[in-house]
Amino acid sequence: MLMRTDPFREFDRLAQQVFSSARPAAMQMDAYRSGDDFIVHFDLPGIDPESIDLDVERNVLNVRAERRSPAPEGAEVVVAERPPGTFSRQLFLGETLDTERIDASYESGVLTLRIPVAEQAKPRRIQISGGGSKKQLSG
Repeated sequence: MLMRTDPFREFDRLAQQVFSSARPAAMQMDAYRSGDDFIVHFDLPGIDPESIDLDVERNVLNVRAERRSPAPEGAEVVVAERPPGTFSRQLFLGETLDTERIDASYESGVLTLRIPVAEQAKPRRIQISGGGSKKQLSG
């Protein structure tokens, strides 16, 4: 059986519950570029995929998710270290990303976004003509 023995931990938990309900909590993430994709992983353990809301307006990506308490109403909670509530994160995406083709998946508590690099942002070769021969420059 789990015992409640640390009064300071209880105070911290209570303070977190009171202050976290005032504003959405941030979710942890990793982001990196791999080839022609920008990959973002958000940690969302215990989140129902139906509660995840993604939207893009201009170049701002908004991610919101809600975790509900697993304890039924009226149950005596002994330990509650996974805070319920609304979690949100806002990412400002550069002009070099194709926001029309974002792919999202959720597996094992991790939301993964694949954002392709826009075609106009990819390096390309430019043909130069004139002077009796053609040359290629990388651009």
